[in-house]
Amino acid sequence: MSFFELLKIEFMKVKRSKIVPLIFVAPLLVVASGVANLSRYFTPEYTNAWPAMFIQSALLYAYYLLPFSMIVVCVMIAGRETGNNGILKMLALPVSRYALSMAKFCVLAFYLFMEMVVFLAVFVIAGTVATGTMGVTETLPVLYLLKWCVGLFLTMLPCIGTMWAITVLFDKPLLSVGLNLLLVIPGVLVAGTPLWTAYPYCYSGYLVSCSLHDFTVESNTMAFSMFPFVPVAILVFALVLTVAVKQFGRKEMR
Repeated sequence: MSFFELLKIEFMKVKRSKIVPLIFVAPLLVVASGVANLSRYFTPEYTNAWPAMFIQSALLYAYYLLPFSMIVVCVMIAGRETGNNGILKMLALPVSRYALSMAKFCVLAFYLFMEMVVFLAVFVIAGTVATGTMGVTETLPVLYLLKWCVGLFLTMLPCIGTMWAITVLFDKPLLSVGLNLLLVIPGVLVAGTPLWTAYPYCYSGYLVSCSLHDFTVESNTMAFSMFPFVPVAILVFALVLTVAVKQFGRKEMR
């Protein structure tokens, strides 16, 4: 069985799950509240309305709501195998458990991408309504929004890799959810220390915090430094994904 066929099977497994409605919840909540709260201060002469609305919406979303929703998606994807000993049936087939784990992670990454698309779409609609209502004539900064949404997606990959590794290591959903939640909560605190580069749960939030700094200071240099973040993030991502792939189904194979 090819990896592409395995991927198709994994998507079929989650087709009837409640993951798709779930990825709408966090963007709708955070965008609606963020844009509504900020738009009250808009005047027709207001400048940089779009960046202000984006930062207002994305700050809480990146630190907490996006990771929280991905934790639930992780458990829901893993639950398709743990229920009714489905994992044993899958491992009995001539399929590599490494490939199976990678296929599941690809599904998880796809839903992360879909949630970012939903977030962007909801934000553009809410922002257009807010600026139109308050008479702000500022042009929609498409490239600005795309840049930061792509940044959020990429910085979340090491985080969901870690979440998936924890979900694989702990077969009880309550344990994996509890541990992941425990690691998400201090993210905003770790982001203010030099240790943030080794803590994937704060990557996306730190990115938005840097965009807030750039917006406030209005400097030409970005607060978000690519070094040493990129090599450390790649190393963390490779490490946690290797753990997830190697450990998937290992206990059941004994």
